[in-house]
Amino acid sequence: MKTFKKTWWRYLIAIPILFVYLTPFYILLGVAFSMPADPSSRWMFPGYLYLENFRVAMLGRIGQGIIGSLIITVSSVVLIVVIGALAAYPLARNKSRLNKFVRLFVLGVMMVPPLSILVPIYRVMITLNAISTYQGIIVLLVTFSLPLSIFIFSNFISSIPAALDEAAHIDGCGPLRTFFFIIMPQLVPVTTSVAILTGVAAWNDYQFSLYILQAHRITSVTLAVTDFFAQVGSNPFAAAASAVLGVLPIIVIFLFLQRYFIKGMVDSAIK
Repeated sequence: MKTFKKTWWRYLIAIPILFVYLTPFYILLGVAFSMPADPSSRWMFPGYLYLENFRVAMLGRIGQGIIGSLIITVSSVVLIVVIGALAAYPLARNKSRLNKFVRLFVLGVMMVPPLSILVPIYRVMITLNAISTYQGIIVLLVTFSLPLSIFIFSNFISSIPAALDEAAHIDGCGPLRTFFFIIMPQLVPVTTSVAILTGVAAWNDYQFSLYILQAHRITSVTLAVTDFFAQVGSNPFAAAASAVLGVLPIIVIFLFLQRYFIKGMVDSAIK
C-alpha cells in the first residue's frame, strides 16, 4: 500500500497511454468479428462472433502474405544482425577519427526518410532486375535497417572490456574467431532487441513492398490486407480479419522474446 501511494502517478500516466495503444486493437477485433450489415457503433464490441470474415480473409492472399513476410523478415533479420554486428565491432574497438566519422555518417543515414530517395532506388532495382523478387525487397530492408543495428551494437560492444580481445589474441585467435567466439556470445540480449526492432519493421513494411513486390506470386501481409480495398468496392471486415491473422505471428514472437528484449534495451541503455 505504501508503495502504491508513492507510485500512483505512474499508473495515472500509464492508463491513458494504454488506452491510446489498445484502442486500435479493440476496434480491429470488433470489426473483424462483426457482420457487414451490423449498423452498431465500432466502439461497441459485437455480442456475437461472426467468423465468416476470417473465411473470406483466408480465401484471399493472407496465407501467402504470411509466408512471404516470414521469408522476408527472417532473411532480413539474420543479415541485419550478422552484418550489423560485424560492422560495429571494428567501429567500437578502433577509436580513430575515421571511425568516428563513420559512426556519425551512420547516424546521419538514420535521419534520411526512405521515401525521399524512392525514385533512384526504384531505378537501381530495375537495373538489377530485382523487382518482384525476394532478394530485392530483402536488400532494401537490410540497407535501411543496418544503421540502427550498427548504432546499437557499437554502443554495446564499447562497454565490453578490450582485455577479452587481447586474451583471445594471445591464445591465437584471429579477429573473426575473437568476434564469433568471444564477443558474439555476449551480445545475446542486445541481439534480441535488434532482431525484434528490425523484424517488426520488416514485417510491417508497406512502402517498399508496394513498389517492389508487383508480381501476384510474391506478396506480404500488408499487401494482402490492402487487397480488400479497391475503388469499386471494399470489404473492411475481411480486411480487419486479415489484419488480425497477419499480426498474430509477430505478437506471439514478441511475447516469447519480451523478457530478452527488455533486458537488451536496459543493458544497451546502461552501457
